[in-house]
Amino acid sequence: MQDMITTEYDGCGKCLVAARRLSRRTDATSSPERQLDQILSAVASLGGHVIAFADDWEVSGATDPLTRPGLGPWLRDEMGPYSGIVGAAVDRIGRNQRDVLNTAYAIHESGRILVTYGHDGPWDLDDPTDEMRLSMESFGAQMELRAIQKRNRDETKRARNAGQPKQMNAYGYRFVRLFPTAGVDHVEIDPVAAGIIRNVAERILTDETGTITAYTEATRLTRAAVPSPRDHRAIMYGREPKGTPWTGPAIRNILSSESSLGYLMHQGRPVIGKEGHPVRLAPPLWDRATRDQLITATAPKRVSSRPRTRAPKGTHLLSGLGYCGNCGRRLKISGKPGAHTYACTGRVMGVLTSQDCKPAPSMQASGLDAHVTQWFLARYGAGQLIRREYDPGTGYAARIKELQADRERLRDDRNAGLYEDEDDTEWYRTEYARMGREIAELKKLPDRPAGMRMMPTGQTIADAWHAAPDDAARRELLNGYDIRVTLHPQRVPERAKITGVTLLGLAA
Repeated sequence: MQDMITTEYDGCGKCLVAARRLSRRTDATSSPERQLDQILSAVASLGGHVIAFADDWEVSGATDPLTRPGLGPWLRDEMGPYSGIVGAAVDRIGRNQRDVLNTAYAIHESGRILVTYGHDGPWDLDDPTDEMRLSMESFGAQMELRAIQKRNRDETKRARNAGQPKQMNAYGYRFVRLFPTAGVDHVEIDPVAAGIIRNVAERILTDETGTITAYTEATRLTRAAVPSPRDHRAIMYGREPKGTPWTGPAIRNILSSESSLGYLMHQGRPVIGKEGHPVRLAPPLWDRATRDQLITATAPKRVSSRPRTRAPKGTHLLSGLGYCGNCGRRLKISGKPGAHTYACTGRVMGVLTSQDCKPAPSMQASGLDAHVTQWFLARYGAGQLIRREYDPGTGYAARIKELQADRERLRDDRNAGLYEDEDDTEWYRTEYARMGREIAELKKLPDRPAGMRMMPTGQTIADAWHAAPDDAARRELLNGYDIRVTLHPQRVPERAKITGVTLLGLAA
């Protein structure tokens, strides 16, 4: 549609870029279609033509026009020649008076024109009357923005006090509305997102090799084309996903946030209800004991007794598992797709410990991968695959800690002067005593601590190897058996020496 409306730049002096903006695509009062009609009317009254559209959907009016993804590049002269900007109204240019005036003056000083629907001709900033009118309209837009922001703050506060969700849903959960335009009726677990993040949590918790981290999981999910949290939310609400990748910090935040326990959150912390407990909106993705383990498992590792290594995020079978037989450095992977090579590059890179690495060993990746595969399956393939599962235990100890924290919070509030009225004092004593009784009852119960359980899968190691989706997944099997490949130069009879853990009496 836009391609049919736009024409090429011809230097006529009225080659305009149409700027449209919406904070929400569902805003019917200034919809894209309505803005288009108003822009075309303004362009026709001027006798000009549109050469391009600078659309900014889901962009707040408080955003500086220079930084908007659609309009910004035009204002920064990054998109080619044009004669001016046309918008449906001043508030579509921006809702901050200073930003609107700065943008208008920048356009004016560059010799271009600014046109908006409802104003007769281009804005003339050399005319005091026109200048004052633009200033007043931009001020009105800013006042409206401030009113919108205040309504949003008031509604957020009201919803928080009522124990209702107001912000975006946490990953793993979804809002349920009784009909499309209704408010949120309740929150429930999103089975798709919850399944994805629970699998990530289990993989990280059961890993003993240090090669499965939040960052490697981000790479794995991106490689598998699993929608990121932002894209998943866009799909849920009928918007086009942008293909944003997963990131390690995002995964670590999801795993460690108390929102995963189903709590209503505000500024990163649970909202405390009238009973002194965090307000729970939905069932937890996992219990508090598991969350504590996830925080520990995803915390930055600082181990000074051993050299720093990074978990491999590539797809090659031996990434991080191959070493040079001369100098001991990890092998690097180079070459074009389909013709990759494992080689030691230490001497070429000027590493002191590799200065005598001559000749540096190298081998085609396909050949070394095949050799390692044959060796691994011959020694381990017939063995039964045992899967490590994380058992969160009974969770009694975690519940006791949670109640103790709630009780301490009540004491702090009481010491700060709250609950001084007679009714509040009685409620405080009743609730404090109830928490104490619950703690005492939990302490009587036999607690099973969290830990790992070994569970047979009914699969052989060979079955898992052949069912793996890619070499990165097969590399996880190799890591599980501490496989290490040492590559020697061609003159050495045993070019590739492979070692691993002992299994079924075999000295591997």
